[in-house]
Amino acid sequence: MIIPVPSPSVRLALLFLLGAALLSYVVDLGGSSIWDANEAYYVETPREMIQSGNYVTPQFNYEPRTNKPVLSYWVVAGLYRVFGVSVGVERMAIAAAALVIIAAAWFLARAASPHALAPLLAAAGLAASPRFFMFARRILVDVLLAAFMTLILLCFALAERYPHRRRAFLLGMYVCVGLGVLTKGPVAAALPALIFAIYLICYGELRRVREMMIPTGLAIVLVIVAPWYLALYRESGWTHIATFFLGENLDRYTTAIGQQGRGPLYYLPVLLTDALPWSLLLPVAVAVWIRERRERWRSPDFRIRTLLLLWTAVIVGFFSLSSTKQDLYIFPVAAAVAVLGGDVVARGAMNGLAWMSVRVTMGAIGALLVAVGAIVLYLFQWAGTTYNIRGTMIAGVVAAVGGAAAVILVRRRTAHAAVAVLATLVVLNWTLISGVLPSVEAYKPVVPLSQAITERVRDGDVIIHYNVAMPSMVFYTGRRIDVAWSGEELVEMIRSGKPLFAVLPDDRYSELAGEIGGSACVIDRRPTFSAKLGDVLARRAPPAIVLLSTRCPPAR
Repeated sequence: MIIPVPSPSVRLALLFLLGAALLSYVVDLGGSSIWDANEAYYVETPREMIQSGNYVTPQFNYEPRTNKPVLSYWVVAGLYRVFGVSVGVERMAIAAAALVIIAAAWFLARAASPHALAPLLAAAGLAASPRFFMFARRILVDVLLAAFMTLILLCFALAERYPHRRRAFLLGMYVCVGLGVLTKGPVAAALPALIFAIYLICYGELRRVREMMIPTGLAIVLVIVAPWYLALYRESGWTHIATFFLGENLDRYTTAIGQQGRGPLYYLPVLLTDALPWSLLLPVAVAVWIRERRERWRSPDFRIRTLLLLWTAVIVGFFSLSSTKQDLYIFPVAAAVAVLGGDVVARGAMNGLAWMSVRVTMGAIGALLVAVGAIVLYLFQWAGTTYNIRGTMIAGVVAAVGGAAAVILVRRRTAHAAVAVLATLVVLNWTLISGVLPSVEAYKPVVPLSQAITERVRDGDVIIHYNVAMPSMVFYTGRRIDVAWSGEELVEMIRSGKPLFAVLPDDRYSELAGEIGGSACVIDRRPTFSAKLGDVLARRAPPAIVLLSTRCPPAR
């Protein structure tokens, strides 16, 4: 089969966009404060590890936190030892994991597609994806797990593509399995094993399981995982281990925890947004696979695309059946989806009018960007709002203009439309870190409230949260945070006469002010961002968080 050679100008443009996208992952990592609640645990727990000298039993808020294995905390603690304790250092680990996923997408695309543009399009598409980009700046454990699971997929795919080097790739795969299990548990081993077994069954090659070096792989995984579990058992017996395996795995799968109304189709929109823009081409990739399956079933690149489709379908299907559904559970499919989309974009770019479905989808992506740009401009500019967020005008204009350019260009060349889409998303990501995120800091109250506390707090004082979720305050104050579970409990604690600081929503304070009376005073009040569309359209003032203290300043 003769593969058309891509235009040098298109290839150069894609290389430039990939470089610009990758650079944005490492710029100004400490420029925004901790994102509550997930990130707080992975910033603070390693600090408490270093402070206590206990690297076996993770602690958060000076209490054991063993609902996740230890590797994420160890990674950040190691970076803290080298570079010092800061939010930016913790985010270095997240950015590194995201870059690994992008690199893996490049190599997966080389194995899955005969088209020269596919690796560039897959890697650039994933790097420019806004949702992927934001996850890479705030959620360590899930991005790290996705990195190890993507490497597991890559090693298996390369073992299939290059059988003369199978042993080396399989050894690398088992190392990644062990690291994945030590990051978030048995899901890192169980799901890939299930997918690879289904893949072999599809090709009538289940007997090849004997070639997979399973005894050696189990030994490698145990060498990586067992030492920490043995050390944890020596410290606390089966308590934390049983809680993790039963509560964080079995119970979460069989029982809905902390959510309502997430049905079996919950992950379909999540799947499409995790690897935008190329995720919207996933239906085209499936259609191409169906069309080619008879004549190319045994070809090496087709087998890899079959593996990528199985990877995506099984992971999404597995978690769609679970009772607890969190969007990041299916994040490990992002690279596979980007590769499948990048492959069909490359085909459309090389085959002109023959790939009308690609052209139509690219036009739809451009139209979607125009719509998003118009919505952003309306919400934050024309509709007016009390939120003062820089960069929204630029973001809206860039999305609208870039989307319109893609719609126009796709009528002539798919490759040019792809460049326009990627350029738009890269500029949007840079606008996010240079304008939007710094402005949002004005509506993240934890840092200023923590400063107000540290300026006044004394030994023996208590810090209490009521009806707020701000675990990052543990990091910013360096002190334990207690929780009042009801308004009555909070009032009782304030009236007890014990010196304390209490953080709660302003509307809750208004309800309790009469009962609190002069026992405490407001020493700070900060706005917080409300993402509710109705609040923005109605121009409602941002909801506030108040800081009360029983250490009131003397009356003047």
